[in-house]
Amino acid sequence: MQNLDKLLKPSSIAVIGASQRPFRAGSIVMHNLLHGGFQGVIMPVTPKYRSVNGVLAYSSISHLPLIPDLAMICTNAKYNKLIFQQLTKLGVGAVIVISSDMHQTIHSDETLDDECLAIARDANMRILGSNSLGIILPWLNLNASLSPVTASQGSIAFISQSAAVCTTILDWANDKSIGFSAFISLGNAIDIDFSELLDTLSIDSKTSAILLYVDSIKDARTFMSAARSASRNRRILVLKSGRSTEGQKAASIHTRGSQSLDIIYDSAIKRSGMLRVNNTHELFAALETLTHAVPLRGERLAIITNGGGPAIMAVDALIDRGGKLASLSDQAIDQLSLFLPPAWSHNNPIDLVGDADSQRYAKTLNVLLDSESIDAILVMHSPSAISHPTQTAQAIIDIIKSHKKSKQFNILTNWSGEETAKEARLLFTKAGIPTYRTPEGAVGAYMHLVEYRRNQRQLMETPSSVELRNATQLQQAKQWISSHVKESETNYASHQISKLLDSYNISVLPTWLAADPSEAVHISESIGYPVAVKLRSSDILHKSEVQGVMLNLRNANEVASAAQAILDRTALSYPSALIQGLSVQCMASRAGAQELRIRIESDPIFGPVIMLGQSGMEWDMNQDASVALLPLNMALARYLVIRSMRVGKLHLEQLPNPVDTIALCELLVRLSQMVIDSPEIISLDLHPLLASGNEFTVIDASLKLQAKNGVPRQRLAIKPYPVEHEQLLELKNSQQCLFRPVLPEDEQKMADFITQVSREDLYKRFFSDVGEFNHEALANLTQIDYDREMAFVATKIENGREILLGVARVVADSHNYDAEFSILVRSDLKGIGLGKLLMQKLIDYSKTKGTVRLSGITMPSNKGMVSLAKKLNFKTDIHFEDNTVDMLLIL
Repeated sequence: MQNLDKLLKPSSIAVIGASQRPFRAGSIVMHNLLHGGFQGVIMPVTPKYRSVNGVLAYSSISHLPLIPDLAMICTNAKYNKLIFQQLTKLGVGAVIVISSDMHQTIHSDETLDDECLAIARDANMRILGSNSLGIILPWLNLNASLSPVTASQGSIAFISQSAAVCTTILDWANDKSIGFSAFISLGNAIDIDFSELLDTLSIDSKTSAILLYVDSIKDARTFMSAARSASRNRRILVLKSGRSTEGQKAASIHTRGSQSLDIIYDSAIKRSGMLRVNNTHELFAALETLTHAVPLRGERLAIITNGGGPAIMAVDALIDRGGKLASLSDQAIDQLSLFLPPAWSHNNPIDLVGDADSQRYAKTLNVLLDSESIDAILVMHSPSAISHPTQTAQAIIDIIKSHKKSKQFNILTNWSGEETAKEARLLFTKAGIPTYRTPEGAVGAYMHLVEYRRNQRQLMETPSSVELRNATQLQQAKQWISSHVKESETNYASHQISKLLDSYNISVLPTWLAADPSEAVHISESIGYPVAVKLRSSDILHKSEVQGVMLNLRNANEVASAAQAILDRTALSYPSALIQGLSVQCMASRAGAQELRIRIESDPIFGPVIMLGQSGMEWDMNQDASVALLPLNMALARYLVIRSMRVGKLHLEQLPNPVDTIALCELLVRLSQMVIDSPEIISLDLHPLLASGNEFTVIDASLKLQAKNGVPRQRLAIKPYPVEHEQLLELKNSQQCLFRPVLPEDEQKMADFITQVSREDLYKRFFSDVGEFNHEALANLTQIDYDREMAFVATKIENGREILLGVARVVADSHNYDAEFSILVRSDLKGIGLGKLLMQKLIDYSKTKGTVRLSGITMPSNKGMVSLAKKLNFKTDIHFEDNTVDMLLIL
């Protein structure tokens, strides 16, 4: 994040290409800067005018009286290479490039963007753009943009790839009196992108939520890493365009990025702990709901209503979106029956009947707030001559304010109607209670809370890089891959990959190969009827195109006829195709079994993904599958299975021997592990996969391999737990300890460890008195992103339990130049070499990662740490006035 403060906290700005001519970029930018109230220095640069908007102008960059923090380039793209050279020579920290035509190719494959980026990087100058609308920083009164309207002060940061969306959102927000902490247009994002801005804004005191408009992502690993980190600190909402195939193509042209299926983006957003919305209205509605929300303790929704019809609409919307209706406890039903009319619904939704007054609403809400069988409440009101909408709203507000348990629930309201309900909705808004015009809108808002909760839970899952397989199986798989992989892309069928799948305990239906119909008959006679005969041709990907699969053949005549017909149809439709013969299989027993399909693909942006759905001849991945990014662990596989069932992509039938979902999750994890172990795998398709109970048999499969050498391989978008860093080491007291990366499951162990560290040692580590560590603090210590930080723990087994003895942590900057370290060991275990071994672990890891230097800070009173640093060749610098010691090691 070097020099990003020059962009986001500038004290001086130069406008290159400033103009007095209306509607020119240089004129609009100057007008916005001057009328925004910015208190810093504004310097127009232009040889055409002595002044611009009354401000003294400078004829060239070299004549500027001081070095600006930020330069805004408003000139024609053809001048920009020279301007970049002049700005870097001057030492400018950051630039915003307004020009929209910098992507044009100058010579060979290089664009103006490429050339200017190379110049800027040599001088460590940061670029926003090109094709950027600019930035608006309301808390600095800075409008450094082309926007026709400005933004008011608020706590929302907005980052967009589209300038047009920026102005639309801004106009909409101003009409709704919504303010911003930052408003940033990325443009082509040749340098500064979502990831760095997420890192910065997620720790900004003025920012409570971040909104993203995304056309496409360039570097999935960097984006996912930043998004997962930021999602722990701030609510992040994503408006992603390109849901349709045509929209994806348009987005690709707009950003010149790679295409990816919308369901893959959807999976990535969920996995990052962010919330996706579908349109601008939903964006701000979701933001309002999340802003006033408390963390959901569960997903059970209770509905109070004075009208059956609207409540039914709400229930339909809830179930359609995968929500859960609460079941009222017997105690709650008894309490409600004491004061509700006999005709009340005696169920959820709680229909108070059409003559319900404000007191009936208030008493009902009181009962629900005392119930343990619900997690959230939707209060609905339809226009009524008996129940005054405003009085009823005020009664609801009074109960919420006075009830001691109300803060444990998320309470939403739906006051239907226009003029009659307007005042009531305004009362709810002023009271900070979310309110909506329609039942569907209220349920949609509630489901945003549910989806956000589910996504946050996925965020905490960090799979291991070793799941459900042993070293022998890995060796077998590696041997098979090495003997079959080639420089060119190579396809393999199910009979060829059975040994590879067997290495991961995946069963494949036995297959025999036949050169012609007569051999197919001979094989069928020997293995027994009924059989299936299939075409073998690497030139024909979909056998269905030539009806190349014939099932349930019961005698020699049927086999011979079917085999010859397959060959004849193929020769007629694909005369030049290479025919490799036929394959023969016993018909697998489908009685009581179900056909599924699992497919693994290498996405050009997010790397390997796994898809799950029903088996079928026609399979549209966008329509028929649910998707998850790899790697998976059991929890993430379960999310995939449940989501697939919830959205109707997977229909597990009620059979005598129903599909075992836990076994299905294990299968998904084993497949995930196969791809982690073998990056040569480009795709794998199990189609169909016969499922019965906990048994899964691959009937047909296809695998695509390609050697890594010389071929750029997309890495995993999320780095798994790096088991390769586990190491058994011996302490000075001859005790062996396991040194390994920290795991999310270590939260309770970390809490126990901290109780074994003295207050004095904690003060030396954290530079302040620390109280009890809550769940959030412990989660930040144990649920880390291995791509951007590392924490090693030293552990031993004591009374059958693994306990932590020490922790060492290192966090590198975004350029992997400087990494800050810290070490903490149990106060009763000093002097046995723990600290030295942990420090050496950090040094070795940082060297492997290519970090330039390690730095740390401690107190002069921490003599043990200072002494250890000197022994390991750290340069130490004592600052007595600050009571600190700087430690630096060049790697």
